[in-house]
Order: sequence, then structure tokens, then C-alpha cells
Amino acid sequence: MSLVERSTRFAIRRGGARPAAGGGRSAVARLEARVAGWILPALLVVAWEALSRWGAIAPNVLPAPSAIAEAGWQALRSGELVHHMGVSTLRALSGLVVGGLFGLVFGIANGLSDLSRRYTDTTLQMVRNVPHLALIPLVILWFGIDEEAKLFLVALGVFFPIYINTLHGVRTVDPQLIEMGQVYGMGPLALFRRVILPGALPSIFVGLRFALGIMWLTLIVAETIAASSGLGYMAMQAREFLLVDVVVLAILIYALLGKLADVLTAALEHLCLQWHPAFHTPKT
Repeated sequence: MSLVERSTRFAIRRGGARPAAGGGRSAVARLEARVAGWILPALLVVAWEALSRWGAIAPNVLPAPSAIAEAGWQALRSGELVHHMGVSTLRALSGLVVGGLFGLVFGIANGLSDLSRRYTDTTLQMVRNVPHLALIPLVILWFGIDEEAKLFLVALGVFFPIYINTLHGVRTVDPQLIEMGQVYGMGPLALFRRVILPGALPSIFVGLRFALGIMWLTLIVAETIAASSGLGYMAMQAREFLLVDVVVLAILIYALLGKLADVLTAALEHLCLQWHPAFHTPKT
């Protein structure tokens, strides 16, 4: 257990974070917390379907959810949907891994070393203020429309949220905890592993969740401009043939994939930060 976790759990035992009276939430309350976020989207879909059937929304403007579901089923049966989803997901995750690792490394290095920050942070901040999507014409000239172009754009997009939040997390670790670790005789590696990294994890996860949104945004634009496969390519092909239901289907799949990625990240965050008061789960 890290020094940060031990200190936090001690504070919880002393009364810093206590379960609510009654021994925790009931099963009904837990179920309500899980489904509450989906109530409004479900109501919107029902209203959308009703307005479409009543003729208030023209099919060539926004097809009914049932028509979109039928188009999705046809694409799923043909295998086209699975292929394009797989290609887009692989692109997104590849860019996230590359850009995220670079952002994490630079964030930790510049957070720990004043020398590294003096020589690299100014350049990184200058590049950060250049909209990465504005580089698409240049990236196409560099890489063409092959996978390298999408990988580069996604990696560049996710790099800065993770870098900024990792840098912030490392530099805002409680100095008293670092001093306590040094008093306990921890070396630099042990101090980083047991004090600095756990203390920076909340900020790192904030950066990761923000980077996921940038990841899908970048991929959507990249695939609609320079791609021969993927969900964006499927949407652009459908636009050429005025298949509005397929275009909306691709947009909804992007939204669902983004939500799935955020849910998985939130679950990982909760698992890794059980010791933190904000993520402490009271015993039932």
C-alpha cells in the first residue's frame, strides 16, 4: 500500500469520510443511480420516434429511430458494420496508446524535473495552441490517407490533455507526504511509486477521460476527410447515396463507443482510487 493510500485511509478512519446512516444505500437506490443517466436519452428516443411517425420530422431530415435500427441491422447482417467499427476502434485505441504514453512520460518528466520542464514545456505549450485538426491538409501531404495519418492525428489530439493533467498531478502532490517518505528512507524510485504516482492518479484519470472525447472527435473528422474504411468513411459513402439513416447510424455509434470508453475508464478510475475519499465505497 502506498504512503498516500495509508494517509488517506487513516483520515477516513478518523472521520474524514463516513458511510451514510443506515449502513449504505439500498438495492433500489443503487439501481436508480445506474439507470438514471439513461432515462433522458430513452425519453428523447421515444419522442423522436413519435414525432417521426406523426410526420413532424421529415425522413430525409432525420429518420425515425426504428428506420435507423433497421439500417443498422442490415449493415450488421452484411458484416459491413462490424468491419467499419473494428477499423475505427483499432485506430482510436492505437492513437490513444501512442499519444497517451508520450503524454504520460513528458508529464511525469516535466513534473519531476525543473530542467526537463525548462527545456521542453515552452515548446509543448506552443504546439498545444495549434489546433491539431487544422493540420489535416499537411498530414495528408505527409502520410497520404493511410493509417499513419489517422494515428498521428489521434495521438497528437490525446497527447496534450494527458500531458497537462499528468504534469499538474505530479506537481501538486502534497509536499508533506514527499517529506514523510524521505524521512522513512524511501529512495527516488520507491518515493515515485508509493507517493508521487498515487497522488497524481486523480489528475491523470481526468486527463484520460478528457482525452477520450478528443480521441473520438479527431477520428470522426479524420475518417470523413481521409479514409477508405471506418465509421466516418461509411457515413461519407452513405451521404453520397443520400442514405440519411446510415449517416445518423454512424453518428450514434460514435456516441455509444465514446460512452462505453468513458464508462470503462470511470470503472478503472474507481478501482484504482478506492483509497481516495472521493471514491471511497462505504460498507453496506
